[in-house]
Amino acid sequence: MISNAYAQVPGGPDAGLLNIGMLVLMLVIFYFILIRPQMKRAKEQKAMIDALEKGNEIVTAGGIVGRITKIADAYVTVEVAQGTEIVIQKNAISMLLPKGTLKSI
Repeated sequence: MISNAYAQVPGGPDAGLLNIGMLVLMLVIFYFILIRPQMKRAKEQKAMIDALEKGNEIVTAGGIVGRITKIADAYVTVEVAQGTEIVIQKNAISMLLPKGTLKSI
């Protein structure tokens, strides 16, 4: 009724080495799929923020469209309508618009 239990044959696959290999493979996949693209986007965002100039047309993270009138260390003054200016953080700028975009809106 009870089956015999036999010892494992020596020289079989090492489960510990296989588990470590799978872990390394997963880390490599995560690096190329998640971490590397995120670092690339952050580098592009930093380059865009460093290249801001007076007169650039921008879109903020909240969707406000305007033209830069003043630039300070961490803040930017944006004209959203004629005579209406707001002060925002540089990090809140999500994209630069091509010149003349505000006139066409």
